[in-house]
Amino acid sequence: MTDCCTQPGLIPIETARATLLRDMIPVEDTETIPLAQACGRVLAAPQIAGINLPPCDNSAMDGYALRLADLEDGKPLRLAGSAFAGRPFSGEVAPGTCVRIMTGAALPAGANTVVMQEQVERQGKSVFVRGTLRRGEHIRRRGEDVAEGDALLEAGTRLSVARIALLAAVGIGVVTVYRRPVIALFSTGDELRPPGATLGNGEIYDCNRTALLAALTQLGVDTLDLGILPDDKAIIREKLARAARDADAIITSGGVSVGDADYTREVLEEMGRVNFWKVAMKPGKPFAYGHLQGTPFFGLPGNPVSALITFQQLVVPALTAMQGGTWCPPVPLRAKLGKALKKKPGRTDFQRGIYRRDPAGGLSVEPAGNQGSHILSGLAEANCLIILPRDSGNADSGDSVAIEPLGVPLAP
Repeated sequence: MTDCCTQPGLIPIETARATLLRDMIPVEDTETIPLAQACGRVLAAPQIAGINLPPCDNSAMDGYALRLADLEDGKPLRLAGSAFAGRPFSGEVAPGTCVRIMTGAALPAGANTVVMQEQVERQGKSVFVRGTLRRGEHIRRRGEDVAEGDALLEAGTRLSVARIALLAAVGIGVVTVYRRPVIALFSTGDELRPPGATLGNGEIYDCNRTALLAALTQLGVDTLDLGILPDDKAIIREKLARAARDADAIITSGGVSVGDADYTREVLEEMGRVNFWKVAMKPGKPFAYGHLQGTPFFGLPGNPVSALITFQQLVVPALTAMQGGTWCPPVPLRAKLGKALKKKPGRTDFQRGIYRRDPAGGLSVEPAGNQGSHILSGLAEANCLIILPRDSGNADSGDSVAIEPLGVPLAP
């Protein structure tokens, strides 16, 4: 019996993804922008610490800075002054004295320990310390987080909020990042109308383009929205030519299957080349990848679940590489299947699922409704994809399966 992996042109998803990652040419143009505006951008240059972090020894507590040896005779210490963050004590802690100190304040010269205020009793200028202390207690040491000259982030790193905080803490105010790639996007189909329009007989709303625009925004690229195109070869040819001229990559939704009005792939073959068409995955088999005048082209299926899953599994890695970043595959979790799943060998299956932590602390997962590639309600309800390997068959209740948690929208 011939399985679907033996069909001409049908390739494993791993091969398809590896081809995309190999082919993508990162955007080389760069720009320098304020650090606060750089979240999600990809660094074009390494970042080096110009100072120590913390820049000086400072207190981790509200309390008193003192010399530990002065506590050995049990006598009270004399309060010599105070130190606040940004307003340090100007003198030196002399023998038998201490300084009131606030969290973050620079440690005064001569002090080697901070006692928190809960261990102190004050009587005027006399300070009595209760309990035992260790030398160096409650002190944040100069450079203990980052040392001057440390390499903080490499070129190709995508900036997160935490990474921006790190750079800001060492005084970096602007960063050089790669330009955002421009991604042209359009949907095809005479039946499509924009959300909010009045539907005629046989028409449907174009949810794919709306969802993909949101996903591209989250991914941190600029978009060239070419709208909804009718099933007209001349118009599709015109828009593809514009997209190849004005964008770094092209994404279309619909028109890549084998229907009589599926013209996108046909036009692409006339104007450029198709590197592969049809991937051994479910949903999403009719995925086309090619080049049009040197511009990468991703043809997503028309069914909405297929479009979003192929975007997540194939296009996101490719666009991450185009941004100059490194795509890291998500590490799958293992969960116990709560309901049997049907599957035929031949394609990697991405079934929509809902996973939970069970009373024993493990993970369990069940399918999220109907698994049809047109069923958006199940995808909206799902918090993971259940990944069934290409050569596997049905999965039984109680089996351990791989799951990939989902973000919103579908991006790693």
